[in-house]
Formats: sequence, structure tokens, C-alpha cells
Amino acid sequence: MKFDKHGVLGMTKMNYDPARPKTENPIKIQDVSLRDGHQSIFATRGRTEDMIPVAKMMDEIGFYSVEMWGGATFDVMHRFLNEDPWERIRILKKHMTKTPFSMLLRGQNVVGYRNYADDVVEAFVQRACDNGIDILRVFDALNDFRNFQTVVKVIKKNKKHFQGTICYSLTEPRMGGETYNLE
Repeated sequence: MKFDKHGVLGMTKMNYDPARPKTENPIKIQDVSLRDGHQSIFATRGRTEDMIPVAKMMDEIGFYSVEMWGGATFDVMHRFLNEDPWERIRILKKHMTKTPFSMLLRGQNVVGYRNYADDVVEAFVQRACDNGIDILRVFDALNDFRNFQTVVKVIKKNKKHFQGTICYSLTEPRMGGETYNLE
């Protein structure tokens, strides 16, 4: 594998070799603008009523899924928007009937900022499934996969799609500092 000065050339170069195995699964695109879009731009202050006008159009695009819930949305809807987070799922589901819904879940932290007891986690994930979440993209900030165990059981029981993720961050000279390592 070749690397450019940033270490990525070999990873980004497409392999057009005719002997390359054909893919059986085409690329699937998940839109995250209804969750991360407004989280990144204006602190997750996107209101459900502002999402409704674009929901039907987004449903027609043919996305693999739309991530529209999770992360900071639950907290912000309570504290700043005076909205019911569960109602957002149900309302948008009425306007997006073809596209599966996805959420970002913080493992044992669910959508909070600390670990919760197994029974709380189980009840939360069950309610997310019951309200219309189809795909649960799960991460743990410390990459401790034991924090996936409780949520995975509920996801599987409900025959929903589990997406496990890992967290990483680049620190290197082109970002203004020394390369960080544990040495």
C-alpha cells in the first residue's frame, strides 16, 4: 500500500483491476442531516416542525436510511425546544414512509452523559424500537465494547439492525501538533 505525505493515498486509490471481485452489495447512503446537520451548525436546535417540509422530499430520494434521532437530540428537545423526543419519531414517520430511520446511540449511556442501569437501557432501546427506529448505530466513547452488550440484546430481540462503531481521532503535525501516542 502506498502512502502520500498524509498517509492516505493507498487507502483512497480505487482498484479497477478486472480480476477484482464484484460487489454483491452496492453503496448505501445514510443521510444524517436531520440529526447531525443541525447539531453541528446550530447546537441541535432544529425543531420537528422545521423538518416536516423536507421530510417528504427526503423520503423520495431513496436513501438507505435517515439518521434523525439520538446523540444530543433527546436532551436538547427536552431542555431547549420543549418537544417530546418520542413524538418526533412518530411525526416524521408519517411523512417518511419509505425510508428506514436510524439513530445514534451511546451504548450503555443511551442518549445521556453517564452509564445507566441495564433495565433503564433495555427500556429505552425497546421504546426506540417501538416508536419506529429501524437502525441503531451504537458507539462507546472509550471503545469499550462491553457497553454494547445490553443494547445489542434488545436490538436483536426486536429484529432491528445493529451498527457497531468505533471512535477515533487524528492528531498529527498538519493539525498543528505533535503526533500523539502512548509512548
